[in-house]
Amino acid sequence: MSDAQRLAETVVAGMLRHDQFSRWLGLEVTALSPGNCTCRMTVRPEMVNGFGFAHGGIAFSLADSALAFASNSGGKVNVSIDNAISYPAAIHRGDELTAVAVEERRTRRLGFYRVTVTNQGGETVALFRGTVFQTEKDHRTHG
Repeated sequence: MSDAQRLAETVVAGMLRHDQFSRWLGLEVTALSPGNCTCRMTVRPEMVNGFGFAHGGIAFSLADSALAFASNSGGKVNVSIDNAISYPAAIHRGDELTAVAVEERRTRRLGFYRVTVTNQGGETVALFRGTVFQTEKDHRTHG
């Protein structure tokens, strides 16, 4: 295993230990590499809105968590500064969602990410774009 991969796994494990919301979602990290992360979760009954579809915040939260893990995998603390999402298809109770976050570009202080959320049938249900700001803080010294 490369040092970069080891660092990514250590950072994300530490983040997950303190991330009660991602745990509430039932989020599981299924793949991780520097700058990229795949997460999975299942939509539970309490995540459905009054129209019988998953609340939009559920897909947003899954995508946002995947973004956080991908962008922080390099060891520096990154914080989200701009996000946008669109929902090309409805999400239903019981759907298994997979979010794939991919780093598209990184400058010295900014990272630009695309997160695609699909359901168990491979249908795209959300498209998320996120921009992060990289701080000077290091995960290894700031927990």
